[in-house]
Amino acid sequence: MTIDNIFTLLMLILLQAVLGIDNLLYISLESKNAPVEKQGYVRKVGIGLAIILRIGLLFLLTSVIKYFQVPFMHLHFDGVIEGEFNVHSIIVYIGGAFIIYTAIKEIWHMISLEEHAKMVKPKQTSIQKVIILIVIMNLVFSFDSILSAIALTDNLLIMSIAIVLGGLLMIWLSDKVSAFLKKNRMYEVLGLFILFLVGIMLMTEAGHLSHLTLFDTKIDAMSKTTFYFLIFVLVIIDIVQTQYQKKLSKIKEKEALDEQPKIVNLD
Repeated sequence: MTIDNIFTLLMLILLQAVLGIDNLLYISLESKNAPVEKQGYVRKVGIGLAIILRIGLLFLLTSVIKYFQVPFMHLHFDGVIEGEFNVHSIIVYIGGAFIIYTAIKEIWHMISLEEHAKMVKPKQTSIQKVIILIVIMNLVFSFDSILSAIALTDNLLIMSIAIVLGGLLMIWLSDKVSAFLKKNRMYEVLGLFILFLVGIMLMTEAGHLSHLTLFDTKIDAMSKTTFYFLIFVLVIIDIVQTQYQKKLSKIKEKEALDEQPKIVNLD
């Protein structure tokens, strides 16, 4: 293996890591729908199957990529909506819509009244369903990384090695992220809002791919810079809010102690 190939491999692994952050968050949040004792197993099997399918997708895309970019449906309602839809854009639309739905559903579940939660027994998702969802969404997220990899090199062996190593890294990190969210439940809400942003980003990316225009306004893809800046703002807000809540709790505890009647010792 030449120096150029090693450098390309490292670049592809880094690319997979950067583009896989949102995927990792989805896996961590989706896996908690499985029984607790099976969550680690679900994450490993889901990502493992996705690695195999990613390699298959890589070989498929390299041979039929031109057909994925060919529009098969056109919409034209003057002044309302215009667009050209291809297979790639439709897949990204479906993935983005599903992620937005998942985030809203989980957020709604978390803000439901406690009494209602006690009355309604939560439904437990089957292990097979969770694994299938993880694999499908992993493939949706992998489109950008695979297309970027194809743009960097035409060496299928290098790309395949990068996919395997990136997948193994994701398996290792998935347990770390899930453990962090489990210990810090306050950040789970933050994670869901970030997941919602991921869905919005995918929808704008799909709009860009399909050259979508709504009410004479062109839909552009949300840049990664904007996406990470929004995440940074959300994290700062969450940290400030958490510290503020802790301060309020301490003040309330102090006031409660001050209001307690003092027992006078007459001896």
